[in-house]
Amino acid sequence: MRNLFFYGTLRDADVLAMVLGPERATLTPAVLDDHVAMAVAGETFPIIHAKIGAQAHGLLAENLSDEAVERLNYFELGFGYELRSLAVRAGARAVQAQVYFCPPGLFATDGEWDFAHWGQRQKPLFLEAGAEFMAQYGRIPADKLEPFWAGMRVRALARIAGRATNAPAVLRKTHKGEVETIAMQRPYLGYFAIEEFELRLRKFNGEMSAPMRRAVFASGDAVTVLPYDAVRDSVLLVEQFRPGPFARQDPNPWCLEAIAGRMDADESPEATARREAVEEAGLVLGEMERMFGYYTSPGAVAEYITGFVAQADLGKAGGYFGLAAEQEDIRALVVPFEAAHATIASGEANNAPLLLSLQWLAANRARLRRLWAGEQGSVA
Repeated sequence: MRNLFFYGTLRDADVLAMVLGPERATLTPAVLDDHVAMAVAGETFPIIHAKIGAQAHGLLAENLSDEAVERLNYFELGFGYELRSLAVRAGARAVQAQVYFCPPGLFATDGEWDFAHWGQRQKPLFLEAGAEFMAQYGRIPADKLEPFWAGMRVRALARIAGRATNAPAVLRKTHKGEVETIAMQRPYLGYFAIEEFELRLRKFNGEMSAPMRRAVFASGDAVTVLPYDAVRDSVLLVEQFRPGPFARQDPNPWCLEAIAGRMDADESPEATARREAVEEAGLVLGEMERMFGYYTSPGAVAEYITGFVAQADLGKAGGYFGLAAEQEDIRALVVPFEAAHATIASGEANNAPLLLSLQWLAANRARLRRLWAGEQGSVA
């Protein structure tokens, strides 16, 4: 059968074009009776459930080519969906069409799906991540890609934020539109990715450069937060094993750090910081202040970090934390500020987020002690 009923993101013209490629489908508004589209908790797409008396509105695509069906199946079946043949109403016609169903229990739902709300709030992220997914068509089987969807969303969020970045040019020269991408590929794809570009750029003398290759480690954007108890003049640090120092054969690959984590889906930097504080230290943060934003290693890493300092009551803080699902083993420790700052000189503070956070706090500590000597956060 070459008829398909779209009840979710494929109703959107941009998403459908992204999945189908150059082919176009003949589409008709249609209804699937006794079914309802449900939002997937924490995701940007829906699933469909049987529900007597309900109506799932969507589009009927008829007489699709084999290539179109193959591309659609790549996009949908890789996430565990399965096809079922049902009768849908397209105006006065009853048409047998195949519908993508999710096996029971695969996803938790969060109320009925709102297509208009999705278009306003979630479409840009879904479209950006979906384009990376479909770029692997013909290269990697779809069922091998589904575990990497979370990483695709993280990178998609970073690209969207990157395009919206305020890029001041006071000392720098303005270079809008002066890089030409000739080709891009991802020779490694997992939760993180390696992106390899062939590009040309306009040089400072005005000439275009010869084609060059540049490889980037694409990890998505991240957030750090340094909890500060202004009454006790103490900070909370976390310690955990890090594979980077281990790969470099550092004799002690356990690092002292500020609380940190990757931004997820529609999460704001502030929300990420608060979530990570609970996961890594059992800490509910009070007032927060943005310290800075920076690229960690712009020559090779597409990672932008937003750093915060946060008001916190550290009287009962500390202990062992981390998500078992991510095999995290984290020690949270409360340290007087002077002792924490001394780790810069000793070399025990050996990563950029912690070094920058401690130096920023040293410069702003007196102001924050005046500002935050009253209300405090609490330990969860």
